[in-house]
Amino acid sequence: MAPLLLASVFIIATCGLVYELIAGTLASYLLGDSVTQFSTVIGTYLFAMGIGSWLSRYINRNLVAFFVRIETLVGLVGGTSAAVLFLMFEQVESFRVLLYSMVTAIGILVGIEIPLLLRILKDELDFSDLVSRVFTFDYIGALFASLLFPLVLVPHLGLVRSAFLLGMLNVAVAGWVLFIVRRHMTGVRQHAAGIAAAFAILTAGLIGSDRITSLAETASFPGNIIYARSSPYQRIVLTRERDDLRLYINSNLQFSSLDEYRYHEALVHPLLAAAAAPRRVLVIGGGDGLAIREILKYPAVESITLVELDPLMIELFTRNDMLAALNRGALASEKVTIVNEDAFLWLRGQQDLPEERKFDAVFIDLPDPSNFSIGKLYTVTFYRLLGRAMRDDGRLVVQSTSPLVARKSFWCVNNTLAAAGFVTTPYHTYVPAFGDWGYIMAGRSPFVAAGRYPPGLRFVTPETVAGMFRFPPDMDWVETGIQRLDDQVLIHYFDDEWSRYLIY
Repeated sequence: MAPLLLASVFIIATCGLVYELIAGTLASYLLGDSVTQFSTVIGTYLFAMGIGSWLSRYINRNLVAFFVRIETLVGLVGGTSAAVLFLMFEQVESFRVLLYSMVTAIGILVGIEIPLLLRILKDELDFSDLVSRVFTFDYIGALFASLLFPLVLVPHLGLVRSAFLLGMLNVAVAGWVLFIVRRHMTGVRQHAAGIAAAFAILTAGLIGSDRITSLAETASFPGNIIYARSSPYQRIVLTRERDDLRLYINSNLQFSSLDEYRYHEALVHPLLAAAAAPRRVLVIGGGDGLAIREILKYPAVESITLVELDPLMIELFTRNDMLAALNRGALASEKVTIVNEDAFLWLRGQQDLPEERKFDAVFIDLPDPSNFSIGKLYTVTFYRLLGRAMRDDGRLVVQSTSPLVARKSFWCVNNTLAAAGFVTTPYHTYVPAFGDWGYIMAGRSPFVAAGRYPPGLRFVTPETVAGMFRFPPDMDWVETGIQRLDDQVLIHYFDDEWSRYLIY
């Protein structure tokens, strides 16, 4: 019995850590600020495990029977956790109460498991040997889970299906333990019936996981969902309602096809039209190819380097006919070189470039700074790296959220660029899907707007551009902290300002 029970420690540890990672990932998708979500979920989970370990002292009889019940409950609660959280996100008033209640329940149950196993095995092995073996298998299982989750489960199965699958493994452990000790237990049939019922529920959930996810996302997104997929980096959802295609990343709107031209024309043309024959252009983010569509309207541009972390974005906007039509096949242009790397790490490798390889124009078209992993691309350090990769007369533009809704966030981007040594030129425009939206242009000299723009633009003209640089008093400059790698104040500004706006 001992070898099989020790092997179960490996499965228990793997499943327990995966439930924890699923809860943290799901919370970061739905609530933003990944560092805060993972920190609070992990802390709650470990605290709950401590409670479970303490409670195990009160289990003094029928240890194996208790272990079978606990293992079945872990599988049932942990396996259904992702589905329940996704389905209830739009239905409950306080999602965090539900989230931490489920994390606490799973943590308590997992915390009971290992002490019970130690006590069950104490007569089988020498105590020191028992403890070393149990914790060895426990830590190996944790390592295995930490690799399995990002490399296999999230990209290939998704959160909901992964949770159901791991729940089935937990219930299977309960089943084989029951089978091993069936001759020494009472109530075997009742336990077997419970295990069978839990396994059937989880199997049904696994089979219907796509439908569960679609049902949850249908309640969260307007329009019909025509594409939904998770990559190791994000959850991508594409919706369609009549002529309106909308892209969401981690539940946050990225564009509406009805008015994205306003956003992308405002991002690209004020800078490029004023530049003197820009040849080399860098785009960071912008895997949808919509900014590149606008950049390609300048014949002087010889090369465009697109640094996009997620290959799934490139695949989607290259192979999907509707999206490729929207960006006019920009990603397939022979002028475009695509780099699927973390922009921060890639840029560190682009220092000390010869002058002829430096960039004339840089467009930073990233998601909003809602978490710390994106926030590093809004820091002084990152902007200084950019400055060393740009020509002396080069300029950059950063999409910088709404100066009306998130005033401190917007001006924090401006002030951080100034702290990095740039002369900044903030501007904004109205995009119906987003409201009033802001950008920061930066270079080493003051900006002078162009008097002419490429033909055929739908929004940008000399008159509209002139209006972009005027700010009313409720959006004007405010003093802020500076966004640094070790003190990401922008993330806190953004979370505070947008959460108050969305609640209102």
